[in-house]
Amino acid sequence: MTGSHSDQQTRQLQVAVNELTVLNDIATTISSMQPVEEIIDQIIMKCIKHLAVEEGTISLLEKESPDQAFMTMIRRQDTTADRLPIKLDTKLTGWMLRNRSILLSNDIHDDDRFQFMKDDESEFQSILSVPLIVKNDLIGYLAVFNKKNTDGFTDEDKRLLSIIGSQSAQVIENARLYEEEKALLSLQEEMKMAKNIQLNLLPKSNPELKGYEVAALNIPAKSVGGDYYDFILLDSGKTGFCVGDITGKGMPAAMLMANLQATLRSQCTIFEDPGTCLKGTNKQLHRSTEATKFATLFYGVLDQENGTLEYANGGHDAPLLYRKNDPVKELNATGLLLGVMPESDYTIGRIELEPGDLLALYTDGITEAMDKAGNEYGFDRLKTQLSGMAHESAETIKEGLLKDLKSHTGEAAQSDDITLMLIKRTT
Repeated sequence: MTGSHSDQQTRQLQVAVNELTVLNDIATTISSMQPVEEIIDQIIMKCIKHLAVEEGTISLLEKESPDQAFMTMIRRQDTTADRLPIKLDTKLTGWMLRNRSILLSNDIHDDDRFQFMKDDESEFQSILSVPLIVKNDLIGYLAVFNKKNTDGFTDEDKRLLSIIGSQSAQVIENARLYEEEKALLSLQEEMKMAKNIQLNLLPKSNPELKGYEVAALNIPAKSVGGDYYDFILLDSGKTGFCVGDITGKGMPAAMLMANLQATLRSQCTIFEDPGTCLKGTNKQLHRSTEATKFATLFYGVLDQENGTLEYANGGHDAPLLYRKNDPVKELNATGLLLGVMPESDYTIGRIELEPGDLLALYTDGITEAMDKAGNEYGFDRLKTQLSGMAHESAETIKEGLLKDLKSHTGEAAQSDDITLMLIKRTT
């Protein structure tokens, strides 16, 4: 009896030492600063080694998944055993969601819980699976298959894998949270970079044109959009100017804006008339962007000596011309949005700016600005507000419109970029 008791104590001591060795081995090879895939891979390989099995896998519950689907992160084999059958994979998922407990079977094909495997030719004979639980939330499961010795999985294996699972769950979750945080920081950095690109492309100051007042503003929304405005001094001495709106947000919109600016400016050095400039810009933009990316753009060329303005409008919100004692005139689209079709013609519109005339260009960030109740500022209010201030200086009109816009939106968050350009002939 004494010898038997001593042998039992010796075996218990060996089991305890083995468990500590395995856990220490895993602990020293896992760092929470590593990518989650590397951490999972190391855990599985250690399980395969210390539990002497043919294959191991870890599957994690996909966050925000409506059907609580598991995603197999890493599966490793010690032999050329077949991959885990889809049916078994699916049943394991269901088992863990229902029971959240340890699953052990040393004869899958004669186990009533695996009736669905009766006709399956899979070489899997035994399975040991434990849930991965963090703060009472199931995040996935760890499973090993086919114990190499003929005795199958033991209670000691069950205890050891359970300990590994409980220790690994928090490490895996920490790594996953760390990667989500890194992704968020990366996105924030991208947004910051996009905003800098956007701001650097906009004019640092307004041009000084004899006989004219020019005022402009651009207020980016919290999420970077793609409003664009520019002034271009042409070789002829005339002044080109434009206001546009790029589809999308973030870095893609900022890069498309940069593309649009470079393309339009290159066309302006070759062609002076705005219709040809927009035609060439559209063609290049269509070639270099995805089918879902496009821009609206109004481009005008002002001869400040005689007040002649030639323009082309690629689907942009119609600029408004205010003239004393005349109805407001809208400079409507003369062609399609840029980037939609490879070939598009843009007819030229012509007007004469007279002393006292006001030309207002804007983006839909103004007309679609909403208050907390979801009511838009609207096109009619914009026209009325501009009409009431048309006799003022361009700078005064800009500040007055901005004040009225803010009185409408109140504390509601800005959802889109706001861009306004005012050109007023004074003499």
